[in-house]
Amino acid sequence: MAPVKHMKWWGWGEEGVHFEYANKPAFAPFVKKALDVDLRPRQRDTIDFSTVRVPASRADDALLDALAAVTGPEHLTLDDELRVVHWAGKSVTELLLTRAGDFARVPDVVVYPAGEDEVAQVLRLAVERDLVVIPFGGGTSISRSLQPDADEERTIVSLDLGRMNQVLSLDETSGLATIQAGVLGPDMEEQLNARGWTLGHFPDSFTHSTLGGWAATRSSGMQSDKYGDIADIVRGLRVVRPGGTVVLRPLPSTSTGPSLREMIIGSEGRLGVITQLDVHVHRIAEHREVIAYMFPTWQQALTAMREIARSGVSTTFARVSDAHETAFSLSTQKAPATLKKKVTAKGQDLLWELMRRRGWDTDAMCIAYVCFEGSRAEVERRKKAVSGLVKMQGALVLGAGPGALYDQKKFDTPYLRDFLLEQNTIGDVSETAAPWSRLTSVHQAVYEAAHRAFASQGKTGWIMSHMSHSYHSGACLYFTFGYEIGEDPHGEYAVIKGAIQQAFIDAGGTLSHHHGVGLEHSPWMEQDVSPEGVRLMRSLFAAADPGNNFNPGKIVG
Repeated sequence: MAPVKHMKWWGWGEEGVHFEYANKPAFAPFVKKALDVDLRPRQRDTIDFSTVRVPASRADDALLDALAAVTGPEHLTLDDELRVVHWAGKSVTELLLTRAGDFARVPDVVVYPAGEDEVAQVLRLAVERDLVVIPFGGGTSISRSLQPDADEERTIVSLDLGRMNQVLSLDETSGLATIQAGVLGPDMEEQLNARGWTLGHFPDSFTHSTLGGWAATRSSGMQSDKYGDIADIVRGLRVVRPGGTVVLRPLPSTSTGPSLREMIIGSEGRLGVITQLDVHVHRIAEHREVIAYMFPTWQQALTAMREIARSGVSTTFARVSDAHETAFSLSTQKAPATLKKKVTAKGQDLLWELMRRRGWDTDAMCIAYVCFEGSRAEVERRKKAVSGLVKMQGALVLGAGPGALYDQKKFDTPYLRDFLLEQNTIGDVSETAAPWSRLTSVHQAVYEAAHRAFASQGKTGWIMSHMSHSYHSGACLYFTFGYEIGEDPHGEYAVIKGAIQQAFIDAGGTLSHHHGVGLEHSPWMEQDVSPEGVRLMRSLFAAADPGNNFNPGKIVG
């Protein structure tokens, strides 16, 4: 079989890469104060797969022969470890089940098609033989968009698009690229960068997720303020179905009835398999700089972010952490090991003293990061404009040093969750979007709901948040929460995560801004899009997939 890169079967990312806290002297005291958890050294670097019992494949010889005739026998596998890699994403629920070896239902066979024709043949087999087909990109979903129904009796095929990983063409005049859906973020950027271009889409999962997966779940990247969400970036696509291929050309705009493009983006494999996308691309900026700012309070920081969004000043991203997330970020700083870093640390101490002299409550301060791209002159002009806006809200300009450190570490955070699970501690995320007028009330409502849920489960819990992804009318609030695991991990998690999700809806936000729906968020769909909206979705899925063969149960059950 041609090599396809996968994450480790038991957690996030690559084997041998871990979150370390020994070189972060403030981290263990922070965790003790926030969660009442005493950290211990990492117990193991990996989990031995030989200790795991995986349900036997239900794929019969006739099906395996038929699939082998499509892809070649070397491009399908019954390997237990690869079946486990493909059985689920990386949600807390799935990680708990995976680490416990609790596999109620895993794919029976994994196939790796080389192109659209092979995908079409697999889908026709699925309808003819009543199979379940679940498309697979990088396996990074945290909304349980990949997990099969535990009671599924039919044979399950995981359709891994990892071999379909090429930038096929680049229209430099129009700024459009045609790219296969299975390409991982870094591989795609390498191909585009070689010609001086970028997609500009960098979700937290970037290093292990795919372009097709981003489209299938309505992803948003860290740089959406400049480059847009994936729904803005995708202009055309090809979607394979059993009866043919939907072809949407990359036109700048159309008036041709309800938008099929919008219908397919976010459909999580229920309408067919996205095989190819036409996307906006941009010339790599001459200069890039991330500047950090510190605000006295969360409300002043939110006001500044809103004013930046309204000002017309072009930023690549503008993100602000609330006081809790700011405290967490400071706790992850490494001990200074060189003279230069010791001088920097001394400067930070002087900065805190300056804040105290100004009357700041250092437990309330909030750090923000704003990214600027363009020519050096453009970047300087935009930095000056933003500096004026943030200073009107009492901010101090911390400069490019902290900003550069944030930019370097932006993809490392998911490894922290594996580390916390080793410490018998849950660390998870949930995000929403709301109008500017409701952001403060949503933030407060989620904090209150989380603390009520922690108390109901007898937990010392922690929650923190940041604002990102600014729009004309509002922005995204991204929450991280943690607590020590008790005797009923799944029950505790359902109560706490459920309380946060319900608070989103009750306070006027959406159930998910960019993590998709899957099984994790589907209980709130009627509240989010109305009962009639859910009936319309069900009708669409039923008409498009009458046999319920394609990733059944996701989005709306």
